[in-house]
This record gives sequence, C-alpha cells and structure tokens, in this order.
Amino acid sequence: MTDARAKTLIMNRRSFMQRALSTGSVIIAGAALPGLGMPRPVAAAIIGSDKQRPQLPYGVASGDVTHDRAIVWSRSDRAARLFVEYATDEKFTRSVRVNGPAALEDSDFTARVELTDLPPGQDIFYRVAFQSLEDAKIFSEPLTGHLRTAPAGRQPIRFQWSGDTAGQGWGINTEWGGMKIYETMRQANPDFFIHCGDYIYADGPIEAEVSLPDGSLWKNIVTEETSKVAETLREFRGNYAYNLMDENVRRFNAQVPQLVQWDDHETLNNWYPSEILASDDRYTEKSVALLSARAKRAFLEYTPIRLSAEDPERIYRAIHYGPSLDVFVIDMRSYRGPNSANRQPESSEETAFLGRPQIRWLKQQLLASKATWKVIASDMPIGLIVPDGKDAFENLANGDGPALGRELEMADLLRFVKYNAISNVVWLTADVHYTAAHFYDPSKAQFSDFNPFWEFVSGPLNAGTFGPNDLDNTFGPQVMYQKAPPQGQVNLPPSAGMQFYGQVDIAGDSEVMTVSLRDLTGANLYSVDLEPVV
Repeated sequence: MTDARAKTLIMNRRSFMQRALSTGSVIIAGAALPGLGMPRPVAAAIIGSDKQRPQLPYGVASGDVTHDRAIVWSRSDRAARLFVEYATDEKFTRSVRVNGPAALEDSDFTARVELTDLPPGQDIFYRVAFQSLEDAKIFSEPLTGHLRTAPAGRQPIRFQWSGDTAGQGWGINTEWGGMKIYETMRQANPDFFIHCGDYIYADGPIEAEVSLPDGSLWKNIVTEETSKVAETLREFRGNYAYNLMDENVRRFNAQVPQLVQWDDHETLNNWYPSEILASDDRYTEKSVALLSARAKRAFLEYTPIRLSAEDPERIYRAIHYGPSLDVFVIDMRSYRGPNSANRQPESSEETAFLGRPQIRWLKQQLLASKATWKVIASDMPIGLIVPDGKDAFENLANGDGPALGRELEMADLLRFVKYNAISNVVWLTADVHYTAAHFYDPSKAQFSDFNPFWEFVSGPLNAGTFGPNDLDNTFGPQVMYQKAPPQGQVNLPPSAGMQFYGQVDIAGDSEVMTVSLRDLTGANLYSVDLEPVV
C-alpha cells in the first residue's frame, strides 16, 4: 500500500467516524434505509415515541475480524430483533442487510451477527438497528460503526493491546474526561485491538468518591451493580454495562474491532475453578465454579467474540489476519489447577495452567500457521512472579530455579516451538499494571531448551498502577525496558498518567514488526524493530 493510499484510508475512516460519533455514535440516515427493509421515508420507519422505540444505550462493537468475516454486537433495552446493514463506503451504496437474532431476556437483550463473504483488506461501514417485537413498524435509531477486514496480501497492519479496565475502584470520572486512554488509542487508527483480560473488575466495588494524595477527589459514576462484589448474573452483566457508559469506550468500540480474552477479575482476584471462598466475607456465594460460570456467561454476552460451534463457552481461538499475522488468543484461567506452592516435579492435573487440550490445540495451530508472525495473546506474563498469599502462586512463575509445577507446561510448549522450527513467535500480555519489554534468553535461563523470544507487557487501561514484579529466572527473562510507579507507590490513579497500551506495526513489504509501548497521551516510551526470520 502506498503512503498516499494509506493516508486516504485513514482520512476516510477518521472523517466518517467523526461525523458518526459527533452525537454519541448515532447516525440517522437522511433518506431511506433500504438495507434494513424500512419503508420510505425514515420518519415513517422510525415511528412512535422514545418510550416505544428500542434504545441502544451501550453502542455497537465488532470483533474477531478475519479477511472475509466479522462479528457485530449491540444491545437493546428491551426485546427486539437485531438488523445490521453494511457497505464498503460511508454512503452505504449497494449495502447488504443481515437479519439478526432476537435480543431477549435470556441474553440480557444483547445480540450479535456474523458478517460473511466480506472483501479482504477493505473498510466496512455498518449500521445497527433493533426492530420492536411488539410493533414491526417501530425501529430504533440506527448506530453506525466501522471495521477493516484482514488483507489478502502483504499490507501494513497496525494493532494495539492492553488490559485492566475500571480496577481498584477507579471508574468513570467524567470530570477528568472518562476513560481517556481509549480515545488516545482510537486516534491512532488501529486495525484491531486485543484486550488481554480484566475486561471488568467484578470483585472491585466502585465508590462515588476516592480521596487522592493531593487532597482532591476522584469522582466516579456509580451504579447499583458495581457497588458490591458481583455474585449474581445480573451483577456481572452490570459491570460490563458500566464500562460501556463511558463515551470514550463506546466511541472506540464503534471504530476498532476487538479480540477479547479474560483473566481473573472478570470473576474475582486470583481465582481457580475448584476454589471455595471460605474466608471471604464479602461473598454469600462461596462456590467459585458457580461464580465463574455466571461471569463467563456475562463475558460472552457482552463482548463481540465469535462463539465456537464446538464449545460455546470456549474462549481460546485463532484469528488469521492475512499472510503476515496469526493471533492465538489463549485462556490461562478456565483450565488451571489450584494455586499452590507450584513446585511439583512432574506434570499432573494440579500443575495444569492452559490444560492439555488447549496446549494440544495451540501446538497444532502454531505448527499449521503459514503466517510470518505468530502472536500469542496471553492474559498473564510468563516470567513475572505473582504471589497468591504467603505460600502460593497465581502465575506459572514460582521463583528462581528449574522448571517445576506449572512451569513444566510452558517448558514443554517452548521446546515444541524450538524442535519444530516455528519462528517469529511473540507474546503480548497485560495483567501486572505496568509496561515492560522482556527478552527471554536461553543462555541466561535455568531451562534453556528453547529459542529466544520477546514478550511485551502493557496496562492498565483505567485502573490502578502497580509494579514492577520480581523476575523468575527459569526461562531467562531480561528486562529491556519497564515503566512502573516509583518504589513505595502503589495503586496510582489514572490521573497520575501511568496508564499504558502497546502498539504493533507490521510493514507491508519487509514485514518488520515494530512494537512500541505507549502511555496515556500516546507518547512512545520504548520501541523495537523485530526482523522476521524467513
């Protein structure tokens, strides 16, 4: 792609979204909406008072985009049928209509459709409307969004990643400008965004005011569902709805497709499936298996994830984004054994982290990948120690020394990558609430039977800033860069400026991958060019 064409595409997308989002992400077509099957004129199609029309309070979103398909998501405020109209130009010339499912109570009125047979490497403009199930003549006002399909050939790709939204009591502060980092990321016009987990903080109640060290107040929007730890399905759903109250988030979602995964705070801190909350008085429901089932239901309802036909609750999946890039979204939460001292000498159910079926799937995907770059989107870093109490570990890292416990699973995967000559594997993650670049060097590792690789960490998006974490030398991580709060300072608010995301640019001709770590303002803190091995 020429620089001129790339600039034109960016300007087209930017001008479209500026117009679309200038009134809260809403466009009301000025003439007919033939793609939605609405009669002429629009005034006749969208009839009735606001109380009669379905409303779309949480905007639109897209996700899991490939070269020819994408998921489009939205939510009605009542029982209604979803319609999506899309075209390759902002005037919706020769648009295509997709009749979606009914949004009903059992999905909290959320709904999605999969757009198929899309042209590769193309800007797709879409608009979403809901039709009343009580009166077929009544439609909502349409909301408009944008996505870009993966290229069929080698073209420039830009994407971003981060994690950790609305954590540690830092919610939506409209006086400060809301979740401002989402607007910073949107303005860079990425092709897609990877949310690496902690999409919500179901275990972190949000209070109306938080006192800051300088004597000022951080003022949050508050809701009933976020005022306590989430236990019921309604409360988990309410946490997702809360984040979508932020204008920056809705604007971002309408322009940038997402690849989403989950970590612990979608349920509760440091959870594992067999856990029982015997000593946590905040919870009346003590079974984490039940809490996580409700949490996963809400996650799948409120995110634009492609649901697996084989296993509708499966989160791990592969996104093939053209010949230059495959993204493997993994799940380090659903299949793990209990958090323990994590020093078992042999693999067992207790040492599971990804779990055998997922490890087998990931190996097969890596082996079959024909893409130049293989990005593993991980919800936790490999070599950072994350304790869970005094004598247990939340992460696979368990302290310096040979591979033991959960580390055995990672050692097996890294060895497989080496002996099958799988090149250009890069790990992207969040979780620890600071930003860092790690180079894993087998010459400095206790377990050395692997090829060197990079891991990049970035976050939070709108949560407290912590760190840095201690390194575990098992796989030889070397800190090439990190930015975290000064020693002794913890849980810094978003207004301190230490909110982080990462950006990846893959050149269309050379396929050089440039990874940059960026802050709340978009400033480039650190970057490195990775040459592909061919």
